[in-house]
Amino acid sequence: MSPEALSESPRTVAAVFGQAEVRPDPAWEWEYAAHLKRTHSPAELLALFSEYRHAEGAFESQLRRILFRAMCRRCGHGLQVGPGVVVKHPETMEFGDQVFIGAQTMIQGRFDGICNIGNHVWIGPHSYFDARHLVIEGYVGWGPGAKVLGSAHTGDPIDLPIIATALVIKPVVIGYGADIGTNATILPGVRIGAQSIIGAGAVVTGNIPEYAIAAGVPARVTRMRNGSELCRDAADSNEESGR
Repeated sequence: MSPEALSESPRTVAAVFGQAEVRPDPAWEWEYAAHLKRTHSPAELLALFSEYRHAEGAFESQLRRILFRAMCRRCGHGLQVGPGVVVKHPETMEFGDQVFIGAQTMIQGRFDGICNIGNHVWIGPHSYFDARHLVIEGYVGWGPGAKVLGSAHTGDPIDLPIIATALVIKPVVIGYGADIGTNATILPGVRIGAQSIIGAGAVVTGNIPEYAIAAGVPARVTRMRNGSELCRDAADSNEESGR
């Protein structure tokens, strides 16, 4: 690259994924997925999925989508599943239209859990979801390597190893149009408000209001995107988190 190119100003280009129209998947894909669901157990479907998990060809990518539709509670049109994706208890999961799941992502469900991922959600590679009770609303951007934790051990009684104590599951909700930065971590029980931005590497321990920008460890709201003053909910969230 020439020195002249390196010195150029940043470019603004049109969004691609967020503006993409939903193209219906072929009817035969839905029929084949329904056939697989009728004729195979959940364990057998997972075993089939593992055979095509890592390949990067168009054929394998299509098979991953078909198998996801067979394994999951619901899958919309246009699902893209990258290579190396791992899912546990997919029978509890619902995916809307035009969802992208990046390579090496893990979605850890639970047999009695809830995992709802809305339309036009983009999930970057190497992400992790504790999806025992998780709702991601539509048009969310999830940065590469970002994580959500939906459960934690009580630590009681204190004489037991922590991993041997009871697990508390707390719902996590990511609001419509929110953007979660690369390597951010969302802790159990947190609600991220619609159209908010979470900075790269942030650790979010409390609720974030709509249209807020939050960053840091632990994360704090720095300003509001809609020009309003820092609202009372944001201030309360910061105080409760010890920030």
